[in-house]
Amino acid sequence: MKPISTRPRSRRVLDQSLLVLGAGALATGLAVLTLAPGVSAASSHREAPLIAGDPRADNTDVYAFTSPDKPESVTLLANWIPFEEPNGGPNFYAFGEDLRYNIKIDNDGDGVSDTTYTWRFHNQVRDAANQFLYNTGQVTSLTDPDLNFRQVYDLVLSHGDESKVLLSNVPAAPSRVGPASMPNYAALRNQAVRNLPGGGKTFAGQAEDPFFADLRVFDLLYGGNLSERGQDTLAGYNVNSVALQIPKKDLALRGNPGRNPVVGIWSTTDREGVQVSDSRTAHHDKWKQVSRLGNPLVNEVVVPLKYKDAFNTLNPDQDRTVQPVVDKVLDPILPKLIQQVYGIPAPATPRKDLFEIYLTGICKACGPIKADLNAHSLNKDAKRRDIVPAEELRLNMAVPPTANPNRYGVLAGDLAGFPNGRRLTDDVIDISLQAVEGAAQSGQLIPALADGDKVNANEVPFGASFPYLALPHTKSVNSGPNAPERSGTKNAAALGGLGTLLLAAGGYRLRRGRKTS
Repeated sequence: MKPISTRPRSRRVLDQSLLVLGAGALATGLAVLTLAPGVSAASSHREAPLIAGDPRADNTDVYAFTSPDKPESVTLLANWIPFEEPNGGPNFYAFGEDLRYNIKIDNDGDGVSDTTYTWRFHNQVRDAANQFLYNTGQVTSLTDPDLNFRQVYDLVLSHGDESKVLLSNVPAAPSRVGPASMPNYAALRNQAVRNLPGGGKTFAGQAEDPFFADLRVFDLLYGGNLSERGQDTLAGYNVNSVALQIPKKDLALRGNPGRNPVVGIWSTTDREGVQVSDSRTAHHDKWKQVSRLGNPLVNEVVVPLKYKDAFNTLNPDQDRTVQPVVDKVLDPILPKLIQQVYGIPAPATPRKDLFEIYLTGICKACGPIKADLNAHSLNKDAKRRDIVPAEELRLNMAVPPTANPNRYGVLAGDLAGFPNGRRLTDDVIDISLQAVEGAAQSGQLIPALADGDKVNANEVPFGASFPYLALPHTKSVNSGPNAPERSGTKNAAALGGLGTLLLAAGGYRLRRGRKTS
């Protein structure tokens, strides 16, 4: 597979030490951040302490990729409410009315959103006085009178301080109650996909959780002897999703994706009525950010426990001021744990390769990974003096979709995959394990970790068109310890064996072909 290179860009070396160390004094203040009673802050699958009590605000995953069937557009996905058991009635799963769900885009590299899409949801109940049911009969359309509970949303587009409502009272796809209640859920899903003025599409509703992983990684790294692998912890669960398909010109700096193909993406949740204060500032605004997510697994395995909740209240342009967090990017915890448990030597520090992946984007002038891929400095019209290290999911929109995506993404020479954006099929657990062990810098996967978690694919296939997410599950996850193997788990394990065979020949290499004009 021949890798795709971007054109030569004028660039300069970012003064990382100045940006990182110059604001170190601010980090101490973060440690004393206080939250008013009743406030939650966290994101990703329950990875920060306070989020356990606030699942509707818990942002689990973010995806960004060039649409495979509409390559002139980019698809953005964000999920909330982890571990939705399909049979979770009678109330099932609703977006929060007191929350704002956001997807943000930074196209000039200053760590501040240039374009923000915001969803505000509103509940509608046909009969609250005489019914407890989510639906009172078969539901065949989003306007069916038998759908007792429904949600609609307003979608707002913001550029800086200027905002406009793109759509109002758009119906969200309901929770999938079951086959008797919703015999053709695919039709309901299709009705929830709406066109945007000026081009593009939007969707909101329930979906199968696309994240696949064996989360027994947190049991001393798969049991301390690699015995606890091959079980997709997320198999069978659902999430609530928002999705956009947006023309690339609407996201690019100056509307020109040819000159400025790189964008940074993250999602946030704002809660109404939150008051957050720390040693630096006191906030009394009506809305406050309580959740944030860009790259997968950053807050789960990079940020120390003490700072997880506070990290989720920050804007990316503040990341470089949080010295304890920056320190753990340059000197991460996970390689030391892998060395302690499995004897695999931790790579030498400081880890400027990880600093590049998570905070600056990948470019030859940014760090030791010798490839021009997705740093904002590759944008010809970006002001170099304004570019700062910031944790964002960066995507080079000039890289076309891959016909046959490789689950290892960039590490396997498939430059359309993570960490250049994130596709639904990217195996971010295995990629991240390899990256933290230095594979992105060395260009070769670590043979001892070749199998990863042995969950190499989702338990059900994804869709071929927007929003690409699989339909929600209806079968109960909680079938007991003696239940038969769940659909898809065996297939994922088999793919793990295939991965071992492919890697046995010496491992994939990060291809660093010459740039093309």
